[in-house]
Amino acid sequence: MANWGANHGALSFGHIGADLVTLAAQLRIPVCMHNLEEAALFRPSAWSAFGTEDATGADYRACAAFGPLYE
Repeated sequence: MANWGANHGALSFGHIGADLVTLAAQLRIPVCMHNLEEAALFRPSAWSAFGTEDATGADYRACAAFGPLYE
């Protein structure tokens, strides 16, 4: 994990991964590694302005443009 740049994780029982990625998008925290299908993910409509081909790249660009929700 030292090469991934990960500084947090989430463990749970059940299928809540899509909910956690949605929460991360709302809090403007980019998520780069997950095993969820695109149909299960929700991203705010403003994310489409940052590209639709590479969703992970769009996450990083949107989060950089909007800045953190809480500083």
